[in-house]
Amino acid sequence: MASLVLFHNCYRCTGPAGDNAEDLVLLHGWGLHSIVWDDVMPDLLQHFRVTVIDLPGMGQSPMPAGEYDLAYLVDQVGAILPSRCHLLGWSLGGLIAMQLAATRPAQVISLTTVATTPRFVEAEGWPGVSSQLFERFQEVFDEDAEGTLIRFLALNCKDASTVKDDVRKLKEILYFCGLPAPRALRGGLHVLRDTDLRATLATLAQPVLMLFGGNDNIVPAAVMATLPPWPAPLRLSIAEQTS
Repeated sequence: MASLVLFHNCYRCTGPAGDNAEDLVLLHGWGLHSIVWDDVMPDLLQHFRVTVIDLPGMGQSPMPAGEYDLAYLVDQVGAILPSRCHLLGWSLGGLIAMQLAATRPAQVISLTTVATTPRFVEAEGWPGVSSQLFERFQEVFDEDAEGTLIRFLALNCKDASTVKDDVRKLKEILYFCGLPAPRALRGGLHVLRDTDLRATLATLAQPVLMLFGGNDNIVPAAVMATLPPWPAPLRLSIAEQTS
């Protein structure tokens, strides 16, 4: 019996490089799917051949068997990566991209993360989401998964000048493929809660670009000040607003 394969789609580079363009793989965040990248796709396709992937149980992807943890996500995504590629991951997708860069250094050319830190939950000397707040979020999720997901999307847009339009657009994306599987949402929260890739990030040999939103209410740009100098070429950048 053939194993289930995640939904993925590859788009040809529209720029001068054409069929000779390098591959870029996009990994979305918790609760959404690959359509969230649509606004930036035209610019990315000017330079790369772009592959989008829906994480297990989200968007159009099935839920292959296995424990829904970081190793599972890395295995499922890694099974369909191009032989050589750049990785761009947002939030949960950023954690997956970090681990792929660490475990497949010959395959991953570079790493870019958006609103991602190697550890999302606070620790001694490390800013992050309060562990008590995260536990409360999980409790509320268990009571009302759909409502919690929508409030999470709204929190992403909270301080943007276009907050109403941004929330409306994210809700349209959310429902476009139907709601994610509850197991995928719950497992994704556990990955965000339990993962600590600070030591892993410090070992990466690839160029790394970490992008943060100046108005991000979930992954504040202030975390940049706590990131030590890594051996890999590392660049940090703050966008004026996140949506």
